[in-house]
Amino acid sequence: MFANSAFVSAPERLVVRGGGWNLLHLKVRYGVYQHPAAGLVLIDTGYGPRVTEGPGRSLPLRLYANLLRPKLVEEHQPARVLDRLGARPADVTAIVLTHFHADHVAALHLFPEARVYAKAATLARIQARSRFANLRHGIFDELLPHDLATRTVDIDRLSVRAAPHGLGQGADLFGDGTLLAVDLPGHAEGHFGICFAELPMPLLYAVDAQWCAAALEPGKAPGLPAALVSSDRRALASSTRRVAAFREQGGDVLLCHDPSVSPYDLPGPPK
Repeated sequence: MFANSAFVSAPERLVVRGGGWNLLHLKVRYGVYQHPAAGLVLIDTGYGPRVTEGPGRSLPLRLYANLLRPKLVEEHQPARVLDRLGARPADVTAIVLTHFHADHVAALHLFPEARVYAKAATLARIQARSRFANLRHGIFDELLPHDLATRTVDIDRLSVRAAPHGLGQGADLFGDGTLLAVDLPGHAEGHFGICFAELPMPLLYAVDAQWCAAALEPGKAPGLPAALVSSDRRALASSTRRVAAFREQGGDVLLCHDPSVSPYDLPGPPK
């Protein structure tokens, strides 16, 4: 299931080519998955108070929060969601980190014992750069735990399997084919999606390959200024086509920020 940590509002035309000026309330999802052997797994961690109000935030992080103005969904913050599921943060054994942007890493500090499945080479480049250089890549290194490298399982060193519907090869995260990390470059350094390959209808969590499902349609991917935040515009266009082709061949697709309701979304809290 996927919880929604926050809403960020933006005009439709910024995220879908040809869209209107109506505001879309984009979601900021993260996943919760119970693996039979690996245990309780999160896929990213969403936005949290460390971005919006945390003490000691750097000036760039405060400016970022003031620009995007994410509205946190308190009942969908990780600790609250885990409590609803009868679990605690300490019960989370693994976090799959699809990339290192603030809306995917803001709650990492809540899980100091969890293994982190990520691209070690990308993390090494982040740790070798200055804070200013990281900002140019949309990364706030103050949100990354100091011991992250020592807890990282490098997905590029895992065995690979073919993902369904022509999606290509994916790193087999837990060795049983249930979760495959599939490279979807272009949005950010090391960006990858997660294919739940063994569901009756395979699901691709394509994360930030686009912000809205409508943008997967031919000619609907946004241009400027949205394209300016991508790390590689050509690679992003290629990833978008692959995700669309997966959907056309019978797969299901979920995006992190798509505003529509998904059957994979965590229901609202009990009344």
